[in-house]
Amino acid sequence: MAETFSDLIAAEDVLLFVNAAVTATGQREFHSGAQAQRLSLAFLHEYVRVNYRPVYAASLALDINDHNAVLIIEALLRTPREAGPEEKRVEGRLIARRLTMLPPQRVYRLFRGLRAAGVGNRRTRAILREWLATRPDLGHDAVKYRNGLKSAARHFHLPLSSGTTASMSSGTTASATTASRITGSRTAASGTAELGDFLFEPGRRKRYEHGLLDAYRRAHFEQGALYELPFTVAEGFAVKHGIPRGAFLERMEPRMTRLERLRTQRSVLAGSNADANGTDADSAPEARTDLTVMPLTRLALYVLSLAMDERMRRRAELTRALRTAARRAAGPYTGTWGRVAAVLDDSYSSSGSGEKRRRPLATALSCHFLLDALAAPGSYTPLWTSGCVDPLLVRPYGPTPLGTRIIDALDHAPDRLVIVSDGWDNAPPGLAGEVLRVWRTRLDREGRTSAVHLNPVYDADGFDVRRLAPSVPTAGIRDAEDLPALVEIAQFAEGRTGLAELRAYLDRRVQRFVDDDPFCRFPGGDIVPSAGGSTSGGSGRSRSSSGDSGNGGSARDEILSEGR
Repeated sequence: MAETFSDLIAAEDVLLFVNAAVTATGQREFHSGAQAQRLSLAFLHEYVRVNYRPVYAASLALDINDHNAVLIIEALLRTPREAGPEEKRVEGRLIARRLTMLPPQRVYRLFRGLRAAGVGNRRTRAILREWLATRPDLGHDAVKYRNGLKSAARHFHLPLSSGTTASMSSGTTASATTASRITGSRTAASGTAELGDFLFEPGRRKRYEHGLLDAYRRAHFEQGALYELPFTVAEGFAVKHGIPRGAFLERMEPRMTRLERLRTQRSVLAGSNADANGTDADSAPEARTDLTVMPLTRLALYVLSLAMDERMRRRAELTRALRTAARRAAGPYTGTWGRVAAVLDDSYSSSGSGEKRRRPLATALSCHFLLDALAAPGSYTPLWTSGCVDPLLVRPYGPTPLGTRIIDALDHAPDRLVIVSDGWDNAPPGLAGEVLRVWRTRLDREGRTSAVHLNPVYDADGFDVRRLAPSVPTAGIRDAEDLPALVEIAQFAEGRTGLAELRAYLDRRVQRFVDDDPFCRFPGGDIVPSAGGSTSGGSGRSRSSSGDSGNGGSARDEILSEGR
């Protein structure tokens, strides 16, 4: 069936929103302030939610960043009357699944925002109760996220247990799990009472059965107890007791996470006696932190935070870690992309802002190593805008001569051309777009080279990421690990695939995300068989599959039911 004009507009709107949800975080960028970012993003969220609510909810299954995932969840829970019963069932599953992927501090902040907005309907309470049931140890949350858990329990009238639980199996409901934790044994009842006293009447008990709760109590007057606490909580007690920073970090090191260890690494080294014993301080980080297990983009940010001389001294360690992380991110696509040429932006604007320091440059650096892993062996050509030939020593510097670098890249006749830049081509302005236009319309009409522009910066004025040329698709990117999926999304803006393919792609992503439930379809889509044999329509769920999927139980029924 021929695509209508409204179908094309809807597809463009969805792609525009996905680009924004991947890149924008509401923080200041190099070319725009934080307020402009927030206003632009708020308008875009409301526009897509009102006009394409099923797709707005389905975007939780895509590689959007945590900031936008929280905004989507909050908007869906605030506006239950805009969706029908079938859409709410799908939204409930998508929200519950996405919450398990978010950092706990973001989830607690989300529910504080819902409390401030006066949202407390049955569906919201059930979703939060199910999420709490999946937490490994609420006693740990009570210590580390005390205010968030206290606020949620008070506003949403949630029963609590300090006992540990594993994630629910398919046959166990949140309500059953919570009930068994609270009423199934004296231990659970004791844990409930302990958590309630700890959060709301901290002076009532002289001791707690839960180790962390009792350590927190003892840390107020006993220095040794603070070393049993999470690092961020113990820091405050260390200051209260006047413990030297170096000694505190040395003793807390076994309880620190990998990122906490990296953040405090220099302080640990400064406070240690490594130099006094004649050992090399530069070798200590290798022993303390295994960089090879870090995510690629986060590792690139860490590398860029190091001084140039330190990067040179640790060249072998850092390069090995970056290549290992890149191969892990490439996965089954390693070596399958053929000849690849990359134009990587390390101009001055890649320095980002005070809130997102060197984030665009870190994205380009991590994409460099990932593209090297994706390309066939010996078939990768990187071209930095500054002319740098050593990726480990890149720094934000100079203008953005994208046009010149694109010409150099096309000289290698690659199978794929990948441009990672914020799109501010200024040396001279507009040359990159003209080069890509002439190349696509006159020199490569057959499409022998596939080109894509990945932009790590959201343009608040344009409600999208800045584009180089209409003939080359542009996708937003934040983490290099999402590059293969984003290149797949970008093809829908190139004109080679139509609206039907975009609908099928969204369906597949949501089905993989929530594999035990029917899923939202693109607005206006006809009811068609899904991969699992069920049907789904524009409302998100078909009549034939609207029944329970075998996970029954009161809590899940509440999650899927209509909110008041």
